[in-house]
Amino acid sequence: MTQVYDLLDKIKDELRANHHMNSVSFGDITEVNLNKMDIFPLSHLNISNVVIDSQFMTFTLQILCADIVDYTKEVVTPDQFYGVDNLQDVLNTQLQVMNLIFSKLKRGNLRADKLQVDDTMSCQPFKERFENELAGWEAEIDIKMINDISIC
Repeated sequence: MTQVYDLLDKIKDELRANHHMNSVSFGDITEVNLNKMDIFPLSHLNISNVVIDSQFMTFTLQILCADIVDYTKEVVTPDQFYGVDNLQDVLNTQLQVMNLIFSKLKRGNLRADKLQVDDTMSCQPFKERFENELAGWEAEIDIKMINDISIC
């Protein structure tokens, strides 16, 4: 029985292959050194629940994709808010990472690896949630895998 390893390894591999991602971590987010600037952009995974039945194991996986918001000291456009930071870029890029993972679970490589998801994934944006200025998206997604332990 290697479902936890299989699930995490496959998701981590897809995230690491994304050119918008630098690091992937797992577990308690408070144990990740978020002050290390070279780990960003960061994806963080955590399993919050598992439902087991005779055919499937359904994992509730929390995914967080974040990057550092940088500020410029000069106004570069007539719009006093646009261009003073890269918040829109961070939100756009990290949402693309989330969308790609969902896509691969729904129709791509991860689906071929026998990971199944429902029809939708809901992502919530965040900003200023941690000590340094991080922004990004957080989602919970239920992923089904075959339960390889037979009850017979």
